[in-house]
Amino acid sequence: MLSIQSLRVEYGARVLFSDLSFTVQAKERIAFAGHNGAGKSTLMKCIAGIIQPSDGKIHMPKGTRIGYLPQEGIHVKGVTLWDETESAFGETIALREKIERLSDELEKLDPRSSPYGDLLEEIGELELLLDDVDPDRMKPKIESVLQGLGFRKSDFTRDCGEFSGGWQMRIAMAKLFLQEPAALLLDEPTNHLDIGTQIWVEEYLKSYPGAILLISHDRGLLDTLCTRTIAFHHGRAEEYAGNFSYYERESVVRKEIQLKQYTAQQREIAEIQRFIDRFRASANKATLVQSRIKMLDKIERIPAPLQDDAVMSFRFPPPPASGQSVAKLDGVSKRYGSLQIFQGFDFEVTRGEKIAIVGPNGAGKSTFCRMITAQETPDTGAHVFGHKVATSFFSQNHADELDPTKTVLQTVEEVASRENVPHARNLLGCFLFRGDDVFKKVGVLSGGERSRVALVRMLLQPANFLILDEPTNHLDMQSQDVLQRALIDYPGTVMIVSHNRYFLDPLVTKTLEFRPGEAPRTFVGNITYYLEKTAEEAKAERAAGPKLSKLNSTKPVVKPIVSPTPAAAPAVESGNRKDQRRIDADNRQKRAQVLKPLEDELASLEKKIAELEAAQVTLTAHLSEPSVAADPDKFRQATQAVANVTQGLENSYSRWGDLSAEIEALNAKLG
Repeated sequence: MLSIQSLRVEYGARVLFSDLSFTVQAKERIAFAGHNGAGKSTLMKCIAGIIQPSDGKIHMPKGTRIGYLPQEGIHVKGVTLWDETESAFGETIALREKIERLSDELEKLDPRSSPYGDLLEEIGELELLLDDVDPDRMKPKIESVLQGLGFRKSDFTRDCGEFSGGWQMRIAMAKLFLQEPAALLLDEPTNHLDIGTQIWVEEYLKSYPGAILLISHDRGLLDTLCTRTIAFHHGRAEEYAGNFSYYERESVVRKEIQLKQYTAQQREIAEIQRFIDRFRASANKATLVQSRIKMLDKIERIPAPLQDDAVMSFRFPPPPASGQSVAKLDGVSKRYGSLQIFQGFDFEVTRGEKIAIVGPNGAGKSTFCRMITAQETPDTGAHVFGHKVATSFFSQNHADELDPTKTVLQTVEEVASRENVPHARNLLGCFLFRGDDVFKKVGVLSGGERSRVALVRMLLQPANFLILDEPTNHLDMQSQDVLQRALIDYPGTVMIVSHNRYFLDPLVTKTLEFRPGEAPRTFVGNITYYLEKTAEEAKAERAAGPKLSKLNSTKPVVKPIVSPTPAAAPAVESGNRKDQRRIDADNRQKRAQVLKPLEDELASLEKKIAELEAAQVTLTAHLSEPSVAADPDKFRQATQAVANVTQGLENSYSRWGDLSAEIEALNAKLG
């Protein structure tokens, strides 16, 4: 489908890669690996046609559609979320509009005329094309993808300009998924996604019908999805027939083999050279010397193995000991206008805990971090720091507060203690600032580079309570490993807001979950444990189905059905007990004849509604599965099934309301 031939990209004297050749087959999943700046994103832009390579060719069949998702830089405004994502079906919409326009023209023509027959034939051909793309599945598919990416139905009519940068990337991703290009080029697609949305995207991409080229620092995603890896390193690109973990193992084996071959060849060359040097002046050895010289010239030299970037290690300076209780929130509440974030929330952080904070954007994670560190005051309740607590807080906006006139090295050294100043250069190396990079001005750095400088500044400050907000967003695998090992060995207390499962799992022992409109929940375990527990909860909810009590929240309120126990009979004279018994018997007979069938029907209907609600939940979940959304036949069948169940529910709700009113009226009459 795609053929990259002898591609070369250079910037001045720097060669990102050269003589790069590979092919991409339909439905392949290929990972681009390598440290930041190695050329991965540049290659993606070359394939997408955004930049031109210095040399080489990129071939693809005519009409092949390529979809590219950059890391950042997308901002849409002036159009609603629904209209923007619906534009992914631009060709289908244009086809439908053309049919409508031609149909209007057809009504103005004489049915017996030749133009009428020609136009009717054209409309028929267009309708056949429209049937192929199945416009009926547009709306449910748009809803499925938007909700899978974390948007609520109330967001559909909002202007795209109201959404932040991370949500802008989700809008762009939704359009790409709906367009279904032959090849998806995804550059860090999970950077701005919460864990639940990451899992949805992962499942969707597994069944995506086209090819996928992927850049990601999410090791789990690379291992799950990709079957080939192209690794960029020191101006070269090598291909590996496996996922990221396979590449890591195989690259070590290849380097060992190359080193052995290189060493053996160098030994052979040295021996030949020694013979030449020893007998060069000897006349009777002249023929042998010349033979050895020719032999030396013919040897195809094995290149020296490239040295890996030094894997540096970092250990936090020993922090001052804090009290057992590090920070405590006692009955705190927080509201922004009409939005209630917390209500009577209690939480305590104890010494040595390592806590992951997870949840969708806007659920209260950042507000919680600011309150637990006393940067923001709760509306009600109290915040208390423990004894000798020293906090250090890393957030993404700290990068914007750096002095642009200072060098990278000056920026980190100015906050380091006297003991830590000698470690500043080493720590910068751990986070991709090597050689003369440390003398760059902060003002010329990219957003990701400034974020890494802010992270290094935080790590050099002595503290016993660290709060890290998305620390791995701009780190390559090697830098993530350095930070992860340092945090595992760190004796202080750590709270991390992150959606990087691979980074968090070996590190944290407690997970704090935030969800909009709900009280935060604590899970005593790492991210894998948290995901298992929430999956079990979701499975149990699906099995149980929604409670019938939810009827009152979805339909007009109907007064509760009163008990069939009859009201007291009209008073009669005490002596006329026979008449009283006769009246009671008549009432019981009327109830048995008139009211009992209605009550039986109501009980049966309530059971049916419960079954239909459970079926609706199951079918809706089935409709959202990527494998169903990607298959037109399955999607059409699932959509029809959901429509049938929904119609059945509406009819049942309506009958339930009528029966309730009728039973209530009969009870009053017979009472």
